[in-house]
Amino acid sequence: MTPLDIELQSVSKSYGAVPVVRDLSLSVPRGEFVSILGPSGCGKTTTLNMIAGFATPSSGDIRIRGKSQVRVSPEHRNIGLVFQNYALFPHMTVSENVGFGLKMRKVPKEEIAGRITDALESVHLSGFAERYPRELSGGQQQRVALARAIAPRPSVLLLDEPLSNLDLKLREAMRIELKEIQAELGMTFVYVTHDQEEAMAMSDRIIVMWGGEIAQEGRPGEIYRNPKSRFVADFIGRSNLIPYSSWKTTGRGTEVMLADSGISLVSAAKKVTPETGFVCIRPEHLHLSTAAGGGPNRLAGRLRRVVDLGAQLELSVELAPDLLITFVCSASQGLALPAPGGELWLSVAPEDVRLLSS
Repeated sequence: MTPLDIELQSVSKSYGAVPVVRDLSLSVPRGEFVSILGPSGCGKTTTLNMIAGFATPSSGDIRIRGKSQVRVSPEHRNIGLVFQNYALFPHMTVSENVGFGLKMRKVPKEEIAGRITDALESVHLSGFAERYPRELSGGQQQRVALARAIAPRPSVLLLDEPLSNLDLKLREAMRIELKEIQAELGMTFVYVTHDQEEAMAMSDRIIVMWGGEIAQEGRPGEIYRNPKSRFVADFIGRSNLIPYSSWKTTGRGTEVMLADSGISLVSAAKKVTPETGFVCIRPEHLHLSTAAGGGPNRLAGRLRRVVDLGAQLELSVELAPDLLITFVCSASQGLALPAPGGELWLSVAPEDVRLLSS
């Protein structure tokens, strides 16, 4: 038996002459929590719909546990589905909602009660079986929808932005619960979202999509620390993305000249191509320095704006005309800051200066 739960082999999807997904190949091992992340229109929901069977690939193959699914209808794919709209029946109790799919599948009556109990225990809703959806919080309703999806014991669970209708605090709590539930079940989750924090918090692996293709895939920390393109650096977390106009190799790495500024920076990267590109510096990798400090990558600037975020301060610093960078520091460091308009010095380690070709 294959160790892969899902395989997409050169899958493409077009609507008329408009390509939506382009030659996409993806393998999902059993028990992995993988998120498909990207902005609206990047093809992530279409990809999920093809796995579910709601859309047919224009070309390529989709396999679940080694078996092709292209000609298999959605109800015969043994896949669970959770959407942002919980779609609970308001006139049914929690127990009846969870058991509805089991009845439709003609599961023997003597099995249904046990499966409902197991599913509700899995989502930490034991004792809620006789309540109605109107008597539940948004997070509890979402967990009922999750219990309904896992009660038939699917091979894979597909989740399409299931937390988007919840408020911020509840979303943050549900991220933790969803990951814990997935780990307890040992089930493969494929999670579609446009929220990069959500994907970073829960996923074993993230698939970043752009223009119908995979822009980058990998573990959350790997993608954050080593973005392969300007798009990924900008979409995952916050970045200062500054164009450079030329580069040369030095004993310390690669020195680049920031476009139209007269400022140079040293990156630990040994070689870049092509001639021009972008410098990527995460705001938290900048540090306060002094005019007398030593070492490479010391930057003189003027403080233009301070945003107080409570535990942190977000600073906007002007390095040159039309060149602003964002710097994040702890609130305690605010005592060392000049007033807006005053001069300050920043530094960044060469290892934290990423060079991107596009």
